Amino acid sequence: MMLIVALVFSVVCLSVLFFLAIRAFNQALINYESRFKGEVQKNMAEIFLFFDPVQLWSAALLLCISCMLIAWILTLNPFISCVIGGVFLFLPPFTFNYLKNKRIRLFNEQLPSMLSTLAAALKAGAGVQSALKIVVQESTAPLSQEFGLVLREQRLGLSFDDALNNLAIRMPTESTQLVVSSLKIASQTGGNLADALERVANTLRAVKQIEGKIDTLTSQGKFQAKVMICLPFVLMVALHLVGFQVIDLLFGTSNGWLVLGVIITLEICGAYFIKRIVSIDI
Repeated sequence: MMLIVALVFSVVCLSVLFFLAIRAFNQALINYESRFKGEVQKNMAEIFLFFDPVQLWSAALLLCISCMLIAWILTLNPFISCVIGGVFLFLPPFTFNYLKNKRIRLFNEQLPSMLSTLAAALKAGAGVQSALKIVVQESTAPLSQEFGLVLREQRLGLSFDDALNNLAIRMPTESTQLVVSSLKIASQTGGNLADALERVANTLRAVKQIEGKIDTLTSQGKFQAKVMICLPFVLMVALHLVGFQVIDLLFGTSNGWLVLGVIITLEICGAYFIKRIVSIDI
């Protein structure tokens, strides 16, 4: 009788724990869905991409489930399947952040040429507004999109300083801050704006040249960091596909999980220190 009561009590406890776990997972998924849609919509608007966040969320879920099934068919390992599914579920926000950062880098690369064109137009007698229109017409994205938005905001009644402040918010870099400050100061106090813009352009070119040298000198360290992060996981997958039984010990024993924890911890520490070493701010 006591054994039956104990079994019933154990089943009830497990059912309650399973229900609470499912409920917590469902709530976490709902919270992530809400955050996903908000962040994706914001990031897409900043890079001038316009898609329905609901459709993107559905596509991300479909991709996650598909990759989990493929990983389960290939490995028959639930842990690897869940990890791969989680990676693809959290991949879209990182992708949009990457596209946003790439857009900002491209914008910074276009700034020196844009400033030279703007200075030449000002020396030819054009006003600031007319010179900016010329820049927008002759430039490519993302610079033409950003300064085109500045002009559209002005046509809608926003002041020139506020439009430049919005540009600095969308492109939060030191180069943009320098350009915005130069334009605002020149518009408020007067002076030779063309010469000021040429000096800013020469400064940005010098900074870009120094950054190029730094990237060349630190490229080997960055490549080593990528190899160090990817090699253990690639090796585990390769050994599992080959059929070595030793790889099953990592996922089937407590000592294996301990070794995996140590590996992941060391990988994170190594990547952090290498990033601190090769990240040189000028």
